Amino acid sequence: MQNFTPVSALLGGALIGLSAFILLRFNGRIAGISSIMSGLFTTSGPNRYWRMTFLLGLMLGAAIWQWFAPSTLPLRQNYPLPLIIVGGFLVGFGTRIGSGCTSGHGICGLALGSRRSIAATLTFMGSGIVTVYIIRHVIQVLS
Repeated sequence: MQNFTPVSALLGGALIGLSAFILLRFNGRIAGISSIMSGLFTTSGPNRYWRMTFLLGLMLGAAIWQWFAPSTLPLRQNYPLPLIIVGGFLVGFGTRIGSGCTSGHGICGLALGSRRSIAATLTFMGSGIVTVYIIRHVIQVLS
């Protein structure tokens, strides 16, 4: 199992949990990235500043990790542009109909015991499992 990286996974999970806790504790907000991102374009003033700071922190954290441990975070390349566009559209569509994203439902919602988040998380995890199975085992066999 070459992709098993328990230290970076534990560290990353702890940092995500800590950032979600800090945002909820000090700002009263759920750390749902899709809502934070969409609110960046629909709000102004202080409500916009914390959103920019949070998103910049996500990008900065990834950049710092890539700088210090580049072999632990291989960049994925050579995906067909139409596939990326369709995937991005489907993710955005899913966050709209699901009233939230994987971070909002899967991290914060589950931690708060939200039944809606449990249902959403089971749905997107199940969809992901089925999608990977079809791509890796069904489509490969057909091609």
